[in-house]
Formats: sequence, C-alpha cells, structure tokens
Amino acid sequence: MTRPTRGRLARYGFAEGDGGARAADLLGPDGLGLWRTEEQEPADEAAGELLAALSRAADPDLALRQLHRLVEAERRTGEKPGVLDALAADPELRRRLIAVLGASSALGDHLVANPRQWTVLATEPDGLAPRADGRLDLAAAARLTAATGPIPVLRQAYRLALLRIAAADLTGGRGLEQTMAALSGLADATLAAAYDIAVDELPEGTPRPRLAVVAMGKCGGDELNYVSDVDVIFVAATDEDLAAATQVATRLIHVCGLVAWPVDAALRPEGNRGPLVRTLASHLAYYRRWARTWEFQALLKARPAAGDLALAREWIDALAPLVWTAAERPEAVEDVRAMRRKIIDHIPPKELEREIKRGPGGLRDIEFAVQLLQLVHGRGDESLRAPGTIPALRALVAGGYVGRADGEALLRGYRFLRGVEHRLQLQGLRRTHTVPTEPDALRWLAAALGHAATPGRSAVEEFRAEWVTHATEVRRLHAKLLYRPLLESVARVPAEGLRLTPEAARHRLEILGFADPAGALRHLQALTGGVSRTAAIQRTLLPVLLSEFADAPEPDRGLLNYRQVSDKLGSTPWYLRLLRDSGPVARRLARVLSSSRYTADLLAREPEALRLLAEDTELTPRPRGVLAEGFTAAAARHADPVEATRAVRALRRRELVRLACADVLSRAGALAPLTPRTADGGGRLPTLADVSAVGVALSDVADATLAAALRTARDAQPGPPGLRFAVIGMGRLGGRESNYLSDADVLFVYDPPPGADERAAGAAAHAIAEELRRLLSAPAPDPPLGVDADLRPEGRQGPLVRSLAAYAQYYARWSKVWEAQALLRARFVCGDADLGAEFEALVDPVRYPADGLTREQVVEIRRIKARVETERLPRGADPATHTKLGRGGLADVEWAVQLLQLRHAGRLPALRGTRTLDALAAARDAGLVDPEDAAEMAAGWTLAAQVRNALMLVRGRAGDQLPRHGVELAGVVRLLGGDDPGEFLDEYLRAGRRSRAAMERVLDAPA
Repeated sequence: MTRPTRGRLARYGFAEGDGGARAADLLGPDGLGLWRTEEQEPADEAAGELLAALSRAADPDLALRQLHRLVEAERRTGEKPGVLDALAADPELRRRLIAVLGASSALGDHLVANPRQWTVLATEPDGLAPRADGRLDLAAAARLTAATGPIPVLRQAYRLALLRIAAADLTGGRGLEQTMAALSGLADATLAAAYDIAVDELPEGTPRPRLAVVAMGKCGGDELNYVSDVDVIFVAATDEDLAAATQVATRLIHVCGLVAWPVDAALRPEGNRGPLVRTLASHLAYYRRWARTWEFQALLKARPAAGDLALAREWIDALAPLVWTAAERPEAVEDVRAMRRKIIDHIPPKELEREIKRGPGGLRDIEFAVQLLQLVHGRGDESLRAPGTIPALRALVAGGYVGRADGEALLRGYRFLRGVEHRLQLQGLRRTHTVPTEPDALRWLAAALGHAATPGRSAVEEFRAEWVTHATEVRRLHAKLLYRPLLESVARVPAEGLRLTPEAARHRLEILGFADPAGALRHLQALTGGVSRTAAIQRTLLPVLLSEFADAPEPDRGLLNYRQVSDKLGSTPWYLRLLRDSGPVARRLARVLSSSRYTADLLAREPEALRLLAEDTELTPRPRGVLAEGFTAAAARHADPVEATRAVRALRRRELVRLACADVLSRAGALAPLTPRTADGGGRLPTLADVSAVGVALSDVADATLAAALRTARDAQPGPPGLRFAVIGMGRLGGRESNYLSDADVLFVYDPPPGADERAAGAAAHAIAEELRRLLSAPAPDPPLGVDADLRPEGRQGPLVRSLAAYAQYYARWSKVWEAQALLRARFVCGDADLGAEFEALVDPVRYPADGLTREQVVEIRRIKARVETERLPRGADPATHTKLGRGGLADVEWAVQLLQLRHAGRLPALRGTRTLDALAAARDAGLVDPEDAAEMAAGWTLAAQVRNALMLVRGRAGDQLPRHGVELAGVVRLLGGDDPGEFLDEYLRAGRRSRAAMERVLDAPA
C-alpha cells in the first residue's frame, strides 16, 4: 500500500523514497488527517485544496513539515488547532501561509514558536489582504505574545510586519519595488520606535536632544532587502545636543540589534574612527574639506528616516550643493570606477562567479553605473536626483542619458538579481548574496523563483540560463556606461554650463568665445527646444560639444556645422544614440566639425559616414586592393554608366571622409585613432601617422576611382576586341603624394590588337578616354576628381591618347628635358597591367638616362625653374609662405630631387622611384647630397605638404598660401598639433629658409 501512496503524493511535489514515506505519515490519519492511505486520495475537498496549495510552494516538503509543526504547537497549548480550519475557510490565507512556510524556514520556525501569529495573514473582514506596507502594529504584537516590555513587543511587531511583507511578496500581492519600499518603511518604523525607546530611557531631567537619523544605502534608497545592515548617519543640531544625542544613538543601535538587524553608522565622516554623532555644522565642515568621492556617492541615497525629520532634511539640503558638484573634481569619475574594481578584488575567488551583489554582472555593477551617471548629469538635471536605483534609472532613460533598450535591460537585470537575493535571504533570514552550489538548494531556489522544467532542461538549468543572460548583459552595460568616455567630458563642464536656460546659455556662449552668441543661442534653442527625447539627448551632449567647439578658432562654425548634421540626421534612431553611447564619437565629431570645413562639407553630403568615428579600425586607410575591388564591384552593379559612376563617386566620398577625419584627429591627443597593438606589445600609432601616409592613402583612392571609371567607360565604349588600354599616373598621383586638392594627372596609352586598323583603334581609345573624363567630371555633390592629361606629349595641342609605338617614337625624337623630368613620376595606375609595365619600360631610358644630363640640360632645368618661380607664383602671393612655389616649399625640393634623379638614376637604380622623400633618402645614402641638406629639404617638404593639406581641410577650398595671421592660420596650427600661431609661423619660415638654401646647393652643384 505504501508504494502507490508515495507515487500519488509525488504528484503533489513531495519527495519520493524516504521523504515520500515521511510525507505520507505527516498527511495521514496520525498526522494532519489530510490523506486517506487506503484510497490514496485526499481526505475531503478541503484537504485536496490544501494539498494543491502545498504543491505550489517553493518546497512542498518544507511547507508540509512546518504546517505539521505549527498544528502540533497549537495542540500543545491545549487549545483546539485552528489553523487547519482557517486554511479551509480562507483560500487567500491558505495561499499566503503555505507560500511563507515553503519559502522561509526561519519564518516557519517563528510561527511554530508563536502559534497564534499566523492569524495576521488572515483576510480582513472587508475581503482585503492584510496590510503589508511595513507599519508596526504594536497592539497586535502585544496581544499575540506573552512577552512584555517595549523591546520584546517591538521585536514581535517587527516579525509580524515582516511576515506580512513576505506573504504579499511570495503570492504576487506586491511587486519588487513595493516590497523594497515596504521593507524600507518597516526599517523606518523600527528606527523610530527604537529612537523613542532610547529617548524615554534618558536620565530624568535630560533635555530631549534634536537628533536626526538619516537613512543611507539601500534603506535610504527605499530598496532594502530582507536581511541587511541598515546604514544610517546621526546628525545633532548643536553642540548642546551632542551628549544626549550620542546616548540616544548608542541605545538606538543596541535596541535595533536586539529587535531586527544591526545598525551600521560607518558611512559617517571618518567612518568608525569618527564620532558617532556630529552637529550639522561639523558635517558641513568635513564634507567641504575632507570628503572623498565615494562619500558623496553615498550621499545620493540619503533620506530622513527617524528622529528630527526637519533637521535631517536641513542636513540633506545643506549638503546637496556639495554632492552635485563632486563630479567636477578631476579624479571623481576615475574614483568611482576604481572603487568598483576594488570591491570586485575583495571578493574571495571561490565566490566570485556566484556573487549576485558584488560580483561581475551583479547588483553593484548596475548601482555604480547609475550613481556615476547621477553624479555627472544630475548637476544640471534635478530629475535625476532620486535616491533609489530604479527611479534613478528610469529618470536617466527618460532624460536620454541611457538608451531605452539599455535601460530596460538593466531594469530587467536588477529585478531578477534582487529577486534572487530576496529568495536567498528569506529562506533562513540570513544575510547572503551567494548562489548555492548544493543541488537541493539550487532546486529550491529555482522553484522559489518560479522556474519550471521544460523539455530537455531542468528548472535549475532554466534558472542558470536566465541568470547568465542577465549577468552578461549587466556586465556589458556596466562597462558601456561606467567607462563611457563622454562622462569625463561632461564632468569637466561646470554645473551652470549644463543648465541650458536661455540666459545661462547666452552667458556661457560669451565666456566660451562665440563671436555671435545670439546666433549660437538660436542654434541651441533649435536643437534643444521641446520635450522630445531627441531634445533631451541634445541637452546632454551640447555642454560637452560647446566646450570642444570653443577650443577651435571659429566656435560658431563648429556649432553651425553640428546643427546642419543634426538637422539631417536628428530623426535617425542611431544618430544621437551613437553620439551618447559610442566611445569618443561625440568629441571626435565636435573636433572634426570645428576644425575642418572640408570634412564638415563631406559629412553634410554623407552624414551617415560619421559612424566611422566610432571605431579606430574604421578610421584606418583601406588597402589599395580592397579599394579597387570594392569600387569596381559597385560600378559593375549598374548597367547605366552614369549610375555606375555615381556609385563609385559615393564610395570615393566615403573614403575621403574616412581619411579626412583620421587626418584631422591624428594630432588630437586622446581622440586620435590608433593602430592595433602589435603582437610584441609595441606602441600604437595614429592610423594616419604622417603626410606621406596621407598621400599614399589619397592616391590609392584615386587609383581605385580611375580603375572603376575605366571599366565603366570601356563597357560604354567597348572598342575592337583585343584593344589594350592603360592609365599612367603622373605628377602627385604618380608619386603617390596626392593631397586633398589634387587632380589626377594622367597619360592615356593604348595598343591596337594585331592586324587592326590603326585609325579605328585610335578612335576607340580616344572614345574610352573621353568617356572616362566625362563620367568623372559630371556635376555631383562630391569633391571633383579632375582628370588632367596636360603632361602628355605636346600638351593640350597633342592627341589625348597615343599608342605605345607613338609614345616610343615621340620620346625618341622630340622629347625635351622637362618631359623626362615629368616622367620621373610616371607609374601604371589601372587598365592593362602588361601594357602599363611596357610603358614604364619604354620611358625608363628617357627618365633615367644612362649618361645623365648634359651641361646644357642642367642649365635648361635651372632656367625653367627660375621661370616657374617668376611666372607661376600668383600675383600678390608671399613667396615665403607659399607652400607649393614658395621658398623651400614643395617645388623647390622636388626640382632638386628630380635633378639628382635625372643626373644619376641611370647608374644608381636606388634613385628610381616616383616618391620625393624616398628618392631624397636614396640620394643621401649614395652620397649625392649632404645629410644635413637632405634633412633640411625633407623637413621643408614635409612641413609644406602638411600645411597645404591643412589649408584645404580648414578652408574647404584649394589654396597654397599660408596666411600670416587670422583664424585660418590658427586653424592650421591647431590641426597640426601646435598652440601658438606666431611660433608656428616662425618655424615655417625658418624651415623654408633652410630648405631653400639646401635646394640651391643641390641645384647649383657642378654638372
């Protein structure tokens, strides 16, 4: 008979084996009389309902044992047991009491010791559940216990209130926030009762002191758990109150320890080494002079709890200005981060992965992230000054400081982790935050949290899966929010700078140096007006961005550019989220928009490209092959040549944004994009380390653009089968020294198929070249890539395209020395690679003459150089600061290097390169140039190239003249990492003079 009974009882969740026999005994006729052993069924309908309630308990066996003990305790009192009848008559009582008995052995033990106290869970006569808001019912406690005296009665009242809270929590009568608030309210009531007891015990004649008990920590945040120290700070009004106040505080701590939980006053100034009670004035003096960041962080949760509540409020209000400026300390943000790391470091390694409070992905991760955001942003937004974690997190989401999805994920994680913490503590009313490892304990915890087995997975596995999901997400968001680079930037903005009221904003704009504060204010009002989430996020970002704009020579232009980008992208979901959440994007964007009109114009045309600012890898130049493949593939997706070219130009525009942003940011300190750390641990470098790297990257983009355009042109103008066609780079393109304003200097070469008509082949090649130029010169919102073929034989008077044989004939018969000089930069760019190699081999004897130059040719080069200086320097230009044709600038160095190549590359292959600095280094190594002269020319050329690029970036239009004063000079200097425009100009002039002198020594060297 026993075995089937056990099987039937197992359906109610009771243990099988010996545990099943125990359940049968407790439920059978000799126990509670709820189970008919022979019939293997409940004794009656009421018994069936009670068994069903037991089956729903977190631990049915524990609930049954406790219920049996409770009934036995009632019988021992000599009274008829009333609990079973009450459970049958009151379904809600049945649900509440069984839930408590199955979830908390400690509360069950309390009820067994006090067998009439279960009645406080009975449904009220009006049908409502018993009040579970944390209020103390001292009268009921006195009635339901034999104990006398204020402290024992208070202890019983505390347990009754806790019992009601637990019952409401376990049966869904109260959610997490209501439960935490009720537990905090119970703590307040207990503190107040203990305070009254302590005051009543003062010696007769002692004046009642003005003493405030301020709740801190979880109690202050209205988020107390079941078992915790209650953190407080004691505040006396005056020195006269101190002696009696200290007596009261000491006794209060003792009473609360006897009644409920330890009171911890260690958050007071100087901690346990400091006096237990201080006056309001003493507190203020300490916090003004000595308090550390964590102490202000703790004050976020300060709340009046007991004693003189008006004094507590006065104390909190007096300290508020200090709390809400604490984040402006230089070390504040890092202090909070360091404190979080310190907490993790102090967790025993064996508990680290099981700690739901202090461990990674635990409650502390959420609390620290929220509190740091409160300290930083709450200075200017009073809606964030909520003591509790959940209200503060909601306010951060509502204010746009935390994304909606991130905020919801943190709220879910917080609720889950606090739910686990509550169930763990409720079981034995012990202070614990560690998930157990024992299988039985894990099964109980999973059941207590409502997890059930699913096909293929046990309830414990379901719990673990949810726990890992929440912990992983919490840890990720903690790192994202706590280490958000924007935090340091916001913290550096004075509190008044965060309150963008019209008057405050106008005043701040004037202080920041905006030339037109009224106009800037209109931009701010347009960006931040209204109550939309977009406006809220803008109000968070703009104080930081304004500081960045203010560092630029033209703050107004930076703000205008930002307004234009925001107008185009403001309604795009990812835009402001990217600025707020993604690393240094906001500050990088501010730097770019305030430093470079060229880049701002590109972003205005391609605003989505600002995503590139989020990752250093996105601000790294793409390899030449990757560019060519991508550009060509984009063109191939369109049958229409115009559409194909438009796609290619869009890709080019995006690459120009990438390079310009990387260039602008390369000297911006912490904002500079860096290369990945090498395997050997070597240092990281800017992704665009120098002007040579910029030249190579821009040339690679031009190469890819020409290659894709050539393919499109050939598809549009096919020509005869077998026609070979190639584009040869010349000038800066050929030398891979392109800058932001460079045209593509090219030569077009073709080779007719064998047996083809020469005239027809030439016409076809001409049509391809013209089509390529037409496609790339079509009006479009892009920086143009002009295709310039003026360096071809006979210049503009000669044919646009020549065959390889025609080039050979021309260079053999009519080539001049300046054409040989131009060919020094010739390199194959795109088209038929074999034809390109044949062209390079054809011109090698011309540009690298075996016997060097004759005396007459050297004289001719010097004459042309002098003529260029005289005739091509623009009227009114300052030769000392003209980057291209000025003294010691680009042309000076290039002519000197090219003369060396023409004279010596025939016998020195190391000189045979198209890049200026490489050829100069080779000439130095070959002993053709004095090392000091080589260094001076390299420095002059590099500085001139940097300035020329910077001028284009700053002005947004072509220009070679470095101004001697004004905002453009200041912009160039800032872009190049300088501080003082005057010093920079002196350095430029000095470098130019030295470079010019070195060039003259090379140019005037004997032939």
